[in-house]
Amino acid sequence: MKAEHIKVACSSCTLRELCMPAGLEPSELKRIDEIVATRRKVRRRETLFRNGEPFTSLYAIRTGVFKTRVATEDGRDQVTGFQMAGEIIGLDGIVNNQHTCDAVALEDAEVCVMPFHRIEELSREVSALQRHVHQIMSREIVREHGVMLLLGSMRAEERLAAFLLNLVQRLHARGFSRSEFVLRMTREEIGSYLGLTLETVSRTLSKFMEDGIVEVEKRNLRIVDAEALRRIVNPPGC
Repeated sequence: MKAEHIKVACSSCTLRELCMPAGLEPSELKRIDEIVATRRKVRRRETLFRNGEPFTSLYAIRTGVFKTRVATEDGRDQVTGFQMAGEIIGLDGIVNNQHTCDAVALEDAEVCVMPFHRIEELSREVSALQRHVHQIMSREIVREHGVMLLLGSMRAEERLAAFLLNLVQRLHARGFSRSEFVLRMTREEIGSYLGLTLETVSRTLSKFMEDGIVEVEKRNLRIVDAEALRRIVNPPGC
């Protein structure tokens, strides 16, 4: 894959509020502009980074959706997350200076490349940036705890309902509809992430359709009754 290197300006980016610290002085924002100096295009199904590769940069997703995956002991791929525009990926490489998962584009995507050594240098001088990096890492920990709760204590219907609500909430924060979206991931990938079989995901989606909770046309999904999904996740009286 060939990388396209284009000058980036965080100060004029529409996703700035999602992936950059708030309240920066113009001089501080200019210095961050100098760090985020390149963009990289990743075609659908291509890999941004792989398990075992040296860790050099964090990546802010500008367009597109990615999945992260790890290989299980029996050789299967386990999906560990789905990341979209405005989110940062690559944090897995900080601990041991090498990536511990694969990041694969689910559609044509573009990322901003942020060399980590430059982030570390500037974080010592711009406290807001250091705090922002800590917040990103904290969010990742909270997300992992949420996934553990999802897989450890929820039934199939609860898992899928929580997944759909989380997905539409994240998309709405990026200016999309609060009820309609395109599933960039396959049902098999959703099942891998939620600890469900493909058959269970398909059967549960069909039940949601029969109950008038969602409408599905190929990969287009519309949430008809969001309150019903919320009741599935948090039943009355719980």
